[in-house]
Amino acid sequence: MDIKEILNHCDHTLLKQEATWDQIKEIADDGMKYNTASICIPPCYIKRAKEYVGDKLQLCTVIGFPNGNMTTATKVFETKDALANGADEIDMVINIGELRAKNYDYVLNEIKEIKAACGNKILKVIIETCLLTDEEKIKMCELVTEAGADYIKTSTGFSTAGATFADIELFSKHIGPNVKMKAAGGIGSIADAEKFMSLGADRLGTSRIVKIVKEENLL
Repeated sequence: MDIKEILNHCDHTLLKQEATWDQIKEIADDGMKYNTASICIPPCYIKRAKEYVGDKLQLCTVIGFPNGNMTTATKVFETKDALANGADEIDMVINIGELRAKNYDYVLNEIKEIKAACGNKILKVIIETCLLTDEEKIKMCELVTEAGADYIKTSTGFSTAGATFADIELFSKHIGPNVKMKAAGGIGSIADAEKFMSLGADRLGTSRIVKIVKEENLL
């Protein structure tokens, strides 16, 4: 697979707590240089990043991150604030406790409210697969589809594990036709990226791929 094609599907990510504005600018420069799908950065940097990149790069940010157990109203406010500051895409974390308690209406309605706040902007729903059973993952495929979100996403990268090939294979069997898949967390090689994309992942949440391209002078 062509490395440029892989980069076009990467959400070049920096979400570490200690991330500085200078580091955010660096990944913005990388995103523009290598034509990544977006950069995924903390909400506090979205406004400055928008002023820095203009319309040259899509900006993604995270909502309810990384635990997901804020109130729905808080997540909706975060979403509206991020969009007002210039975010193009929203990656939200579900309320995992409510899912595990089988309070499916809560989970569904929360996604619906955040999607309504997003309007025509892309919404990706992080379900944190490492904490779920296969039954719960399948249920989330159904809820994400019903809620009208754009993507189902494996992981925050801040829990016990990240994306697996098995999870993307499982998603592909249970999501609706209008839902795409994002693999995130632990994608450490070009081979990993190729495999995830071959299984149907449309986006890859990773910091490593651009780093490899730079280190190995692949472009």
